[in-house]
Amino acid sequence: MTYVRVAVFSLLFVLLLGSLLIAFPQSAEALETESVTATRNEDGGTDIIGGKPTRLSWEGRVGNNEKVMQIVINFPEGCELADDAYLFLQEVIMDDPMHPRPDNAVKHEYELTQESLIINFTDGLRPGNKVIIQVYGFQFPAITADYYITGTYVDDKGLSHILKEYSRPVSVIGGTALENFLVWLSERDWVKAWNSNAFCNSFLNPVRAVASVPTLFGGWLISVALVALGFPLAIPVGLGISFLRMSKLWILRFLSSIYVNVIRGTPLFLQIYIAFLGLPLFISGMDNFTTGFIVLALNSSAYLAEIFRAGIQSIHKGQFEAASSLGMNGIKTMFFVIIPQTVRRVIPTMTSEFILLFKDTSLLAAVGVFEMMMFAKIQSNISANITPYVVAAGFYLLVTLPLTRVISVFEKKLAATDGKEAPPEDKKKKKPETKRVGLFKTTVPAAVNQDTGNG
Repeated sequence: MTYVRVAVFSLLFVLLLGSLLIAFPQSAEALETESVTATRNEDGGTDIIGGKPTRLSWEGRVGNNEKVMQIVINFPEGCELADDAYLFLQEVIMDDPMHPRPDNAVKHEYELTQESLIINFTDGLRPGNKVIIQVYGFQFPAITADYYITGTYVDDKGLSHILKEYSRPVSVIGGTALENFLVWLSERDWVKAWNSNAFCNSFLNPVRAVASVPTLFGGWLISVALVALGFPLAIPVGLGISFLRMSKLWILRFLSSIYVNVIRGTPLFLQIYIAFLGLPLFISGMDNFTTGFIVLALNSSAYLAEIFRAGIQSIHKGQFEAASSLGMNGIKTMFFVIIPQTVRRVIPTMTSEFILLFKDTSLLAAVGVFEMMMFAKIQSNISANITPYVVAAGFYLLVTLPLTRVISVFEKKLAATDGKEAPPEDKKKKKPETKRVGLFKTTVPAAVNQDTGNG
């Protein structure tokens, strides 16, 4: 009997519960949170850095039976808004998701503060549709933590409901020393005054200049590596071509002359394109960096060939005759007598060629080599600002200005050394004396003057 009674009571309880469910139907949530995400404004990265402008995105779906008249999104404590923060709203019509209703098509009013976002909809959000809310210029606290976005909403019956918390938080990492310094720098009054001028802000924004230094420094090292590998390779190639240019065989002179004239007579930009399209067909697996310094070396070798040829031909023929009288053959004479004197004379010109080659590494950005100009281009496109290019110019000057000074000093020392080697009588040569003869002043040779004096 006991089991029968339990079964009867259980059946009655189930019937009673079913009747209550029928009498008071449980409707689904009028608005459900589908996702909460954040993205960096500057470069679209996924690592959210506290204290920096961020695009906060909230997406939700409206229930099928009720409209939503108001949405309130509460921000975590310590969040801030940038001066240019604004709201973007979009209602996605699920029957036609390819044609969402933009911000201006959804009649609404909103109030955006550091604590919350309140949106009132004039006609309400349509049932069954999706709503996308994006806050630009939103800043999370500069503390490493996970943050949840909460809020409430009001349906078309005037009832307030709590938004269901999204399961995944927004993970925020604390700013690095550089990031914190940039935040501090952006708050300085002189920086704000400087950036208030459109020209100064576009060409030399202090915050963007400091922010671009680490990235451009990496590109600068790549540019230096390109020329540091390409120029030493160009020196022996150029020296060999200069020997061919001075060869007694006309065929060698002809072929080397074609090489030099073609390289020097065509733009390096064109040579880069030809090399990057042609070399991979002959050498498979060659990366852009290797191709880059090879084409730079080949270009520089043509100019170095003419520099070496002019330096060798500037050596007096008496050097060859003196070496021959000592029993030295042509090869020994060239490598032990002529070339050491040639190098001493052409070092300033070679340094100038090195500077030109270093600046020409910027052309490799056109074919995808990640050197300094490529990094500057990327930074400038992301920030819509020219400041990274100006910073890149400063990095180029770090190499070119000291080398230009070295050239000047070396040329002065070379000129002083050449002056000491001049004949003594040339340096001590006296100017002709000028004396009055009759009504006119005239220059009288020393011999004539002596004769006149004796007379």
